[in-house]
Amino acid sequence: MMVALRGASAWLVLFLEAFLPPPLCAQDPAMVHYIYQRFQVLEQGLEKCTQATRAYIQEFQEFSKNISVMLGRCQTHTNEYKSAVSNLALRVERAQREIDYIQYLREADECIESEDKTLAEKLLQEAEEERKIRTLLNASCDNMLMGIKSLKIVKKMMDTHGSWMKDAVNNSPKVYLLIGSRNNTVWEFANIRAFTEDNTKPAPRKLILTLSWQGTGQVIYKGFLFFHNQATSNEIIKYNLQKRTVEDRMLLPGGVGRALVYQHSPSTYIDLAVDEHGLWAIHSGPGTHSHLVLTKIEPGTLGVEHSWDTPCRSQDAEASFLLCGVLYVVYSSGGQGPHRITCVYDPLGTISEDDLPNLFFPKRPKSHSMIHYNPRDKQLYAWNEGNQIIYKLQTKRKLHLK
Repeated sequence: MMVALRGASAWLVLFLEAFLPPPLCAQDPAMVHYIYQRFQVLEQGLEKCTQATRAYIQEFQEFSKNISVMLGRCQTHTNEYKSAVSNLALRVERAQREIDYIQYLREADECIESEDKTLAEKLLQEAEEERKIRTLLNASCDNMLMGIKSLKIVKKMMDTHGSWMKDAVNNSPKVYLLIGSRNNTVWEFANIRAFTEDNTKPAPRKLILTLSWQGTGQVIYKGFLFFHNQATSNEIIKYNLQKRTVEDRMLLPGGVGRALVYQHSPSTYIDLAVDEHGLWAIHSGPGTHSHLVLTKIEPGTLGVEHSWDTPCRSQDAEASFLLCGVLYVVYSSGGQGPHRITCVYDPLGTISEDDLPNLFFPKRPKSHSMIHYNPRDKQLYAWNEGNQIIYKLQTKRKLHLK
């Protein structure tokens, strides 16, 4: 490059000597010499620039080479890091699976322990429940029904539905008459003779209740009338007949009173009963698929002592009663005779239907409006097509299941 510049300078001097006019004074050679020196300075500057450029190019090449080497090393390190991270992820995943497995084994052991504990608690609860039931239904009464011996029609009325009874506990000769399935008037007779003979003195006492009853499931227990309040679906009233006031009231739990107890008793939703063990309620319940529910009630506090879902169905049933803690359900086909007991439920499981003979009632043309057992005189009080009937019973000691 410097050779080319020198050649160009020489040619430029020759060109200027050829075309410029001859010097007119002694200063022209000095001018030429000055210009020549300036060109030499320019050439030196260009030489330095060329050298600097070459140095920069060489440095840039070395820099590029170093960068390439470093990028290669980075790539190598990156691959190594990726491999290390991948291996670490595999180890973490393997460790997590082992932890999950250990946790599964621990939960399985805890689950087995929990199931064993739950089973043990359930067995204890069942044993305690059985003990409570046996205490509740003590063995003081050990009779079972073997037959209906005879019937006696003590009175006949025009009303198809109603109930009549004596006090199930108190030693009183009084007879109570409740006419109709919805009413609030109770007739109190001095004795059975005053009840059967219309003109017998003294005349019956008329008691007007402050509330009306629903159905024919009323009972009198220790001077109190217990009945289903007509204005509600599941309220039971304890009524003081002497004071003519409501003594107490309770609500049977679990959706009681939404369905009829018996198919052939179209107005009774709660049927109350009394036996040697006290006060009971027979009713239907939600989710029982038309099966009867038996509930034991504490008459003093009106608290529920226990409830049982029975296998007895309400279909074709017309009435039921309890005797020594055993439920006997009366059935008839289409509301016509024969009337027979085909379902028996014992909460203690001491008797079964196989232990009983065929239990038929004396032939009646229509279904019963009510059948209630009186534990004091061991008889059934019934209402059938306006007839007030007494059924005498035949019993014997229970055959305990082994």
